[in-house]
Amino acid sequence: MKSAVRFGPDTKEGLKAGLVVFCLLTIVTVSVAAQTRRAPARQTPPKPLPVAPVTAAADLTCPTVLGTGVATRRTFCDILTGRDPAGGAIVKFPPHLGPLTLRFDLHNRHTYSEEEVKANRAYSLYTATIGVLTLDNTLISRALVQSEFKRREDLFDRIGGGAGGGFKAVAPIGTEPIVMAIPAEVEAVSFLGEKLEMTSVSGPATYLAPGRPIAVISNVEIEYTPPPPPPAPTRRR
Repeated sequence: MKSAVRFGPDTKEGLKAGLVVFCLLTIVTVSVAAQTRRAPARQTPPKPLPVAPVTAAADLTCPTVLGTGVATRRTFCDILTGRDPAGGAIVKFPPHLGPLTLRFDLHNRHTYSEEEVKANRAYSLYTATIGVLTLDNTLISRALVQSEFKRREDLFDRIGGGAGGGFKAVAPIGTEPIVMAIPAEVEAVSFLGEKLEMTSVSGPATYLAPGRPIAVISNVEIEYTPPPPPPAPTRRR
């Protein structure tokens, strides 16, 4: 005859206590597991690499183009005396960071005559002064070029497109490389002539009247740091 197993009060209480401990351990284990499975950290987008400076031909609008050089293939732009920047040769700048560097070659202009050269009456000494201004008529800097003509070899270049397919009489003479720092906030500048001092066999003369071509520029370049490209759009998961 089998005997029945009976649980006393102490045994029942022990079972209850064990069940409570088991539940608590289960809750703690689930909580720890949940904490260990954290959401992935957000990745910080990489910083954009530094943008290298760029050197490029300037965006030049020249109201009076002298022409293209036969030897250098440069485009030569006449600079006229004046007081209104809107009437000058204008360079517009692309978006950029910080100051910008403007470079150009400044020349005097000479009216060449073979007859005067043969007659030893072609000597001329030129000193031209021009200004580089903002479009609201604020002077940034001045530039000066002085050059002398005695013979044909003193010409910097000859300009094509003259009568009968030959050369134009006016030609650039001498060259003065100019480098200017342009403030960061300036978006465009204008070239205006200020005065021309000339000494020839006829004597000295000074030209100031507005509208007179007194100098020539060529090889206009800018060096600038472009703004960084916009960040790539983040993909939504």
